[in-house]
Amino acid sequence: MTRRFKGEDIPLYIMALPGVALLILFSYLPMGGLVLAFKKYNVQKGIFGSPFNGLDNFKFLFATSDAFIITRNTVLYNIVFIFLNMVIAVILSLMLSSLRSGRLAKAFQTIYMMPYFLSWAVVAIIAAAFLERSNGYVNHILQMFGQEGLVDWYQKISIWPPLLVFINAWKGVGYQAVMYLAVISGISRDYYEAAMLDGASRLQQAVYITIPHLRFIIAVSLIMAMGGIFRGDFGLFYTVTKDSGTLYPVTNVIDTYIYRGLKNQVNLGMTTAAGLFQSVVGFVFVLLANRIVSKVDPDSAMF
Repeated sequence: MTRRFKGEDIPLYIMALPGVALLILFSYLPMGGLVLAFKKYNVQKGIFGSPFNGLDNFKFLFATSDAFIITRNTVLYNIVFIFLNMVIAVILSLMLSSLRSGRLAKAFQTIYMMPYFLSWAVVAIIAAAFLERSNGYVNHILQMFGQEGLVDWYQKISIWPPLLVFINAWKGVGYQAVMYLAVISGISRDYYEAAMLDGASRLQQAVYITIPHLRFIIAVSLIMAMGGIFRGDFGLFYTVTKDSGTLYPVTNVIDTYIYRGLKNQVNLGMTTAAGLFQSVVGFVFVLLANRIVSKVDPDSAMF
């Protein structure tokens, strides 16, 4: 049933105008530049005057021996980030919600949220304080336990996959936990009181009351996260690792590969092609994820 326009709705439409204008200006108008993905850009001829070159710009991503490595790293890291961070965030939100002291809960929320607001440059400095060869805390601690010599951790490939997973979780889990905690705070206390009368333990209350109420926000988070599964976090994989060449087999993702390539050959067509590829694949994954969720739990699907 459609809702008819009413005069009292005018202030609401006026309030929405700035947001709609920004959306059109920064999200829809720039989409005209996607044509660059299929052109050999020439500054003098401009975007629409430059000659077409078909799919040559996309060969930058696929016609290379590194194509498999960067795609594998990007996808596998994102899969681990999405599911591991979600599990940790849910557990953390359950722990915070069980605290009886409101002040203590707020203090922990602040502590968990702080890393989320740090830039990757700051995170890189913190990581370097631990991992630097000469002045890092890790080497000093190891020397206290009798290790001879200094280890250059930025040359040790084996430690970086789990370390990057840890750093990503440390920085991002707090935000997700607070988001889940906001949903938990809206659950009626009547459910818990009835469960306690029936003798349900805290674990049973979490399993049969809290987690089912979180299924919608969890499903939406997973669906949205799938949209970025082909996007690597540039700050994490480039800044935190100090762009160490030795670590490329485990830190080179699509975004860092594009950046390094464009440093040597500035080509806006390649950049546009890479961004278009990531966006299209992400859109397809969002549709697939939403389809799967709609089959499992129709009420939790986005559309």
